[in-house]
Amino acid sequence: MKKAVLLSVILLTTGFCEDLFELGLEAYNKSEFDKAAKQWQKACDDNVARACHNLGILYEDAQGVAQDYNKAAELYKRSCDGGFAGSCLNLRALYIKDQGIGQDYIKAINLYKKACDGDVAQACHNLGVLYALGKGINQDYRSAKKYVFKACALGFQDGCDYLNKMIAADDNDEKIEIILKTMIKTINHLKQID
Repeated sequence: MKKAVLLSVILLTTGFCEDLFELGLEAYNKSEFDKAAKQWQKACDDNVARACHNLGILYEDAQGVAQDYNKAAELYKRSCDGGFAGSCLNLRALYIKDQGIGQDYIKAINLYKKACDGDVAQACHNLGVLYALGKGINQDYRSAKKYVFKACALGFQDGCDYLNKMIAADDNDEKIEIILKTMIKTINHLKQID
């Protein structure tokens, strides 16, 4: 009996937290940023990772709250750790730009990896480019191709374009070139279906 009551309370609380997120989204869409911030703060306090992410955006962009990059970083980290991969990408941007939280390429690269593991195609692409250029990390074309290939496989056109450039520069990539052409055809076909 106690388990059933506890499960009911958890389900109701989860639904309530999601409602707070949705109320914040409605307020945001009406440009009522202060209301959105309040709703998302409540939902974030209840561990709704998307709410923490959106609240971080408000702090980063000074919408409805005073601009505070440290607070934005804290919220993105909480959301990223909570499984919302898009926040890993946003937090990475703060570390690369050095927006008052200290520039740290190693943390940024680790966040790219975490976001890419969460299938954020742009993160995979950007990580591949960093490996290709050797920016903040040892230059490694094999890793670059791996990450850019994943970005392309996730449907990120810039990833396909960059991979194509890498293949054109390397005569030993016949197999990858065939796979890439097949993938691009598949992606284009899927876009036509939508």
